[in-house]
This record gives sequence, C-alpha cells and structure tokens, in this order.
Amino acid sequence: MDSNSVSPMPPLAIMENEKTPPGTPNGDMPPPPDEKRYEEDPDNAWNACSWCEYMLIVILSTILLVGVLILTLFWVMFYRGGFAWSDKPSQQFNLHPILMIAGFVTLSGFSILIYRLCRCMKHIYVKLIHMFFHAAAIPCIALGFLSVFDSHNVLQKVNFYSLHSWLGFVTMGMFVLQFVIGFFSFLVMLCCENKTYSCRSAMVPIHASLGLANFWLAIATSVTGIIEKERETAKDPNLSEDNRLIEHYITSAIGITLVVIGIIVTFAVRRTNAPASAKVYVTERI
Repeated sequence: MDSNSVSPMPPLAIMENEKTPPGTPNGDMPPPPDEKRYEEDPDNAWNACSWCEYMLIVILSTILLVGVLILTLFWVMFYRGGFAWSDKPSQQFNLHPILMIAGFVTLSGFSILIYRLCRCMKHIYVKLIHMFFHAAAIPCIALGFLSVFDSHNVLQKVNFYSLHSWLGFVTMGMFVLQFVIGFFSFLVMLCCENKTYSCRSAMVPIHASLGLANFWLAIATSVTGIIEKERETAKDPNLSEDNRLIEHYITSAIGITLVVIGIIVTFAVRRTNAPASAKVYVTERI
C-alpha cells in the first residue's frame, strides 16, 4: 500500500462518530427525558431492613399527623366549649388551633412526605399531589387567621402582641412565598423544560430547605400558642381544678406530638436511604 495514502478509519471509531450528532457538546448536559431514572436501577434495590424502615416511617407519620389533629379537636370540643362564629367570640377562637394545625402541620406534613416517599407514579403527578395538599392548607390557614383576628377584635384584645402571634405572621408569610415560588419554578417553568433546567436545579435546594424550615417554624408557633392558651386557662376562675389538670395533660400531649412529628418528617426528608435512591437527597430532585 502507498505510504502516502490515508489509512481508513477503524470500524469502532466510525460507529462512535455516527452515535454522536454534529454540534453536540461534550460537557455535562441534562439527561434526556426517556433516560432511566436512578431509582429504577436494579443495583439500588432495597433490602428487607430498608423496606421495614420505609413502612415504619409511613405508618408512624400518618398516625401522628392525623392523631395530633384528632387530639386537638377532642380538646376543643370537650374542654373549650366547641365552635362558633362571631356571635360567640370565645368559641370562634377555638377554630384557630384546629385550622392552623390542620393546615400547617397535617396537610403540609403529608405534602412533604408524599413528595419524598411516594414513588408509585410519575414524578409530575407527585408534584401535583404535593401542590394539592399545600393548596388545601391555604383555606384552613386563612380561616384560622380570620377567626382569631375577629375574635380578638370583638373581645377587644390586642393583636400581634405576643411571640406566638409574630411567629405565626412570619410562618404565614414564608408559606405564601414558598407556594408561589414552587408553583412557578417547578410547574409553570416546565413548559420550557430544557431551557429552565439550570434555574430549576438551582431552586430545588432553596425550596426544600426553606420548606422544612417553614414546617419547623409552624411547629414552634403551634407549641408557643398552646403555652399561651394554657396560661390563659390557668387564670380562669370558672374552671375546676380537675378539668385544669386534664387540659394540662392534653395540651402537653399535643405539644410533644408536634415535636415528634417534626423529628420524623425531618428524618424522612434528610435520610440517605430513601425511595428516590440510596444516594440522592430530596434537594437534588427536580
């Protein structure tokens, strides 16, 4: 063969060249939509201990999230005189703890856990369910705020005078901000999925961290509210000593349950061995 002739390209190099279209960058790019997700990799299959841990978290968190709402409802119905609206301001106030715990703790807690633990459907459906639970919490929070605000005005009490009230104000503001940012960043921006990938990637850890901080802030606000109400109850001359003692036990149980819920939700969100994968945190999922 003539030494000046060009040697043909090896067959393997030709195949590799055909696989890579012209103009395709070699840098790190977002994975294509049809690429297999990490959690579908058989190398990351769970063992029996992982599944037991998963089921324990799901069952225990469900019992506590529903149980704290039922316990609060029991306390208000049997020891605080039930519910009413503006015609009975004392009973109108009783809507406040029920609705706030329902919105900020029960519904928001389920929303966080569903996003983290639910892997039985497409990720877009998980996002929609996550948003639905947060959206369902909005009317509960709004009515809970209106009930206490209206009750204080009728009883001529000062609004925003305690640590509890200011913590609640900050919690509501952060909740609204989180909902708006999450809605536009992770749902609306999906219409341009490839172009907004880097922006959504940058927003994920911020949204997840602020969401968990907002959940703990809601728990702290609920606990301070229970303490504030218990102090008012101690000054009530119409309340018998036995009922005062029973209420003390009930409110203490509510406060402890709220703290345990915060610990379990934080553990479920931040643990490394999760349904998403054995390596990827929720803050890395978009």
